[in-house]
Amino acid sequence: MKVILIVDDDAAVRSSLGFVLKRAGFETEEASGPEAALAFVRARQPGLILMDMNFSLATSGEEGLRLLRQIRVFCPDVPVILITAWGSIALAVEGMRAGAFDFVTKPWNNLMLINSIRTALALHVPKDEDDVPLERSEADRRFHFEKIIGRSEALMRVLGTVSRIASTHASVLITGENGTGKELVAEAIHANSLRSAHPFVKVNLGGVSHSLFESEMFGHKKGSFTDAYADRTGRFEMADRGTIFLDEIGDLDMSCQVKLLRVLQDQTFEPLGDSRPRKVDVRVVSATNVDLKQMIAMRTFREDLFYRINLITIHLPPLRERRDDIPLLARYFADRQARQSNRPKVDFTDAAYSFLCRLPYPGNVRELKNLIERTLLISGKTRIDADDIGEQASERPDALHGNGATAEGLTLDEMERQSILRALDKNAGNLSHAARELGISRAALYRRLEKYGIQTGR
Repeated sequence: MKVILIVDDDAAVRSSLGFVLKRAGFETEEASGPEAALAFVRARQPGLILMDMNFSLATSGEEGLRLLRQIRVFCPDVPVILITAWGSIALAVEGMRAGAFDFVTKPWNNLMLINSIRTALALHVPKDEDDVPLERSEADRRFHFEKIIGRSEALMRVLGTVSRIASTHASVLITGENGTGKELVAEAIHANSLRSAHPFVKVNLGGVSHSLFESEMFGHKKGSFTDAYADRTGRFEMADRGTIFLDEIGDLDMSCQVKLLRVLQDQTFEPLGDSRPRKVDVRVVSATNVDLKQMIAMRTFREDLFYRINLITIHLPPLRERRDDIPLLARYFADRQARQSNRPKVDFTDAAYSFLCRLPYPGNVRELKNLIERTLLISGKTRIDADDIGEQASERPDALHGNGATAEGLTLDEMERQSILRALDKNAGNLSHAARELGISRAALYRRLEKYGIQTGR
């Protein structure tokens, strides 16, 4: 086992960290400042470096940032975890930009520190090719992926990442358009983790109002505010020892982001009306369909929170980039609908599959699911042809080529725009009904209206 190098000018801090790490089974070495740290990494490569950001009376952190950059020259692949005060999180963010793996704040939470160290070591150990599931059959044999349908190269890359990081404690950010299956990937991470026997708690942050955020997430005591007629357990406490899934995290306003950051930082919270802090052991998986980096640039999302939630990023490709999975998904949704409706199994013609594979799917897998279920219910047939699907779809099969463009040369974006216009026309401009028909959320429809410059009365 490679040693963990502790770099701090405070002997008491080094001693305390060394004691915690040795009790957890790690071997440690100490360095009292930048010169000693650089001398160590020139002579040997540690498994991980745990370092402070200040080594003198100055508190700017420039010494720590300089040391981090120098260490990255000698040990580019060694994970570095920064130690900083809560009031200096902006400094830790600078360190993350410079290549640090993670940061912890003083006074640190021993469990979170050990989890972060173990995660960093696990993610930086070279993996054999056999550890990465390249085939769907191998992935299904070794992992719990039964809810995720498909075998395309794009999807298997996602499942390969999930298989590598599920057993760690790393926070995960899942990105992708609406309807791509982000929640299913979050469930797969939990199901394949060491926490699978404990709760998986889902929270749609887009549906939590600002005024109820603390009560919803952290709970409250009876009488803590008007209408608080009984004690309430918050979502973080529900997820103790398990996983909490924070969906639509990009919809959280700035004041709530601060409150969330404090809990994610030390996994300690106080229910409303209770002054006693409570500790939880929770893995955080978040999801968003918006560009958080763009939100950071616009100062609508905190950069420190961004680094806290995306130790690992998994991007889910849209359905139009994994068209090989469409027949498998259609078959899955049809079989499930037949079971739920107590009807005979339905077959698809080759023309039906061809038609399905050439639609634009602005609503992704969710839109395909809605289309299949609607077609089966309305047609009532046990053999579905392209015309049956075409009656429920926005595009006609004879207008499409397999390369994703129409005979008139329309691109996928242009096809998507036409689908939206037809849905709006069919539903007399009602956005909620149009979004439901397209298989996307109302918010996603708004973004597409803005993208394509479509004007409505709203």
